[in-house]
Amino acid sequence: MTDTMLDLGPQTLVIARLAAEVTDEQLADPTPCPELAVRNLLGHLLGLTVAFRDAGRKDLGATTDSAPGGVPDIGPGWREELPKVLDELADAWRDPAAWTGMTRAGGVDLPGAVAAAVAIDELVIHGWDLARATGQEYAPDPAALRAAHDFLEASADDPGRDEIFGPIVPVPDDAPLLDRAVGLSGRDPGWTRVL
Repeated sequence: MTDTMLDLGPQTLVIARLAAEVTDEQLADPTPCPELAVRNLLGHLLGLTVAFRDAGRKDLGATTDSAPGGVPDIGPGWREELPKVLDELADAWRDPAAWTGMTRAGGVDLPGAVAAAVAIDELVIHGWDLARATGQEYAPDPAALRAAHDFLEASADDPGRDEIFGPIVPVPDDAPLLDRAVGLSGRDPGWTRVL
């Protein structure tokens, strides 16, 4: 987990660039998340971005109270909406007040810094999912990647982690940091799309 404020902007820009390159033909393609096609992964990214934007603003309500679940989808305006809410997410977490006190996300009350760590993890790992699913190169923001890895590593011994992330996929200690983070998230870093 990160002990200091981190600018989420560089990672949200990575996600926005990846999403902009997704073609309509790819929306039904599989992703490393077995239950989600690309369109559902984009829907999940859109929903979590709104939820963590509002958690950062401490604007608690329907968007922060809903537990994740189901298979999300995108609407017709997702190409305009996703980059907009990604920018708003980054702006919300640039405010030092977002990192202090308590907030809520996914229906769970948690400290601001923990909510930020979860948001960073979601952006880094789902960025990898989206890049892999659509055959794009992926270079996450290095600071966000380090924070996501540290967050996932800190939860490795938590008995309830598999309900959130899935079982850890073993990765060599000398593997690239991204591969180690992906393995800690319950994904196989070697996953490739099969169409």
